[in-house]
Amino acid sequence: MTRSPVWSTIATTLEAEIARGHYRAGDKLPTEAELSSRFGVNRHTVRRALADLAERGLVHARRGSGVFVRMAPMDYPLGERVRFHQNVRATGRLPDKRILRLETRPADTTEAQALALAPGDPVLVHEGLSLAGGTPVAHFISLFPQSRLPGLAEALRETASVTEALRRAGVADYTRVFTRLTAEPASATQALHLNLREGAPLLRSVGLNLDPEGQPVEQGHTWFAGDRVALTVSPEHDA
Repeated sequence: MTRSPVWSTIATTLEAEIARGHYRAGDKLPTEAELSSRFGVNRHTVRRALADLAERGLVHARRGSGVFVRMAPMDYPLGERVRFHQNVRATGRLPDKRILRLETRPADTTEAQALALAPGDPVLVHEGLSLAGGTPVAHFISLFPQSRLPGLAEALRETASVTEALRRAGVADYTRVFTRLTAEPASATQALHLNLREGAPLLRSVGLNLDPEGQPVEQGHTWFAGDRVALTVSPEHDA
């Protein structure tokens, strides 16, 4: 009877531990050095075992961070009311965000047209990462008409929920008037932020949200990690 290669035995052991929940989606596996010590083999053998798990879609390497258990793609519904926190909680994960930039600058012509402003009017730029269960799933840049939303910048610093921040700025409700989807490769910066390889597929969503009076309150650009999010679209039904 032919014995399995040592790397295959290690891969099988780690796969079983993942299946039992010893390592959950998003968890970091032990380092190559730790696994080498555990199994009494050299790092090359461990590296081959991890490569096998990666080839079968069970784990993925993040440059400079280690090897992590791959999370199953999260369903993310798109419709008239797109709410990140609500969508993430529906999957049983904890939503959060990491702010990369929050600043005011003049709107360019395209932005002004989208937000019903005059070119040069101030817009609040909110850039960051959306997290699900501690794992970055999207990079976003949102633009808000600053003059219509007093106190929004402070609210965005205080709460991870854009919906809650808008409520504090006087917008009790808002709806998505359109969403445009395209596929794009991850830039070097996006790859670093999302722990992906440069050029990995991203799903780009561009949308515009209106308040109950029909005034634009947010133009959003979001780049979802293609292996972590499945965008779903259902027909809208009249009440």
